[in-house]
Amino acid sequence: MTDRAGTPAEPDPPATEDEAPGAPEEPRRRHWLRWTALGVAVVVLAAAGAGWWFYRKLDDNITTDTTAAAELEKYEKERPPASTSAARNILLIGSDTRAGEGNRKYGKDKGTQRSDTTILLHLAAGRSSATAVSLPRDLMVTIPSCRKADGSRTREQFAQFNWAFEFGGTACTIRTVEKLTGIRVDHHMVIDFRGFKKMVDAVDGVEVCLKEPVNDRDAKLKLPAGRQTLHGEQALGFVRARKSIGNGSDTERMDRQQQFLGALVNKVQSDGVLLNPTKLYPVLDAATKAITTDPGLDSLRDLYDLARNMRAIPTEKVQFLTVPRRSYRYDANRDELVQPAADDLFRQLREDKPVLVTPDSEKKDGERGGGTGGDGKPDGTETSPPSATPTFTGRNAAEGVCE
Repeated sequence: MTDRAGTPAEPDPPATEDEAPGAPEEPRRRHWLRWTALGVAVVVLAAAGAGWWFYRKLDDNITTDTTAAAELEKYEKERPPASTSAARNILLIGSDTRAGEGNRKYGKDKGTQRSDTTILLHLAAGRSSATAVSLPRDLMVTIPSCRKADGSRTREQFAQFNWAFEFGGTACTIRTVEKLTGIRVDHHMVIDFRGFKKMVDAVDGVEVCLKEPVNDRDAKLKLPAGRQTLHGEQALGFVRARKSIGNGSDTERMDRQQQFLGALVNKVQSDGVLLNPTKLYPVLDAATKAITTDPGLDSLRDLYDLARNMRAIPTEKVQFLTVPRRSYRYDANRDELVQPAADDLFRQLREDKPVLVTPDSEKKDGERGGGTGGDGKPDGTETSPPSATPTFTGRNAAEGVCE
């Protein structure tokens, strides 16, 4: 092209996208979509990588107890048969060990430990209910010959229950429970003081109500009366205190522990925790760091399945009770089982049959739980017709601590 003088004309400036008549839109759209897809892929991969990192971290937090599994295998022939249904029994053990970070403040580490709290948790087939049975630490039982940490063995003896954990650790405690109840223990979990505190802190504390102020030096606990939320150290003192709350008995302490655990279950099951990643991760991190468990529950997937099953159980069907017992006839500071009530309870759990738990509203303050209840029967167990569901004194997780 030339101008009027015959000289070559300057080329026209390129048209902009807005000016270009009929410029195709599709190539630009494809270009934008490619970058968008790339950005999404990067985000997804980053999220997946972070998710995998979190999973591995939580999974690696869990401590596996292979020693107990090996010891129990030696006594397989004498153990109760495994359940043929989908019901599961998990033994929860609270250790009073002074070893480890954060535990020495509660006393000198003498290299031994006892079971401060022991609960047999029965999950019904179909997960229609969960029944947690507290076993008193002072209950007189037959403890089998057990292997000690140094390789030597103890003799079979009649002694208080929490000595089993000191003698031979988890395996000895499980064998003692199985001999006592005839119930096969499928899994176990052990938690120490520090782990318990971290669990409570992870859910931002648990609410309790006190009728009177508490000042307990032994439990390192000083609280005002009324409604309040307890965090780690205070929560531990609350569930361990004996001398300064109520009648000072271990019975009342177990009742208080059951109330607190019910409130903790309620808190963990709430949507505010389960549906909030910023709150759920600290709970999972604390829980996985807090426990030592058998190989059958030592992965995050196993614990997730357990938590999912518990989540499906209505809180009113999560029940807490103490095995029927009374003061030991030869020593008022020890306990013995009340029969046939205790065997009725064990049979129902062994056969995965219903257990009914109701509040003992008639029990008077100052009365030792191992004595007679308001109906004049030992340990609050009530008489039921042979065909009826056995009824025991206890509570459920739907009941708040302040009720």
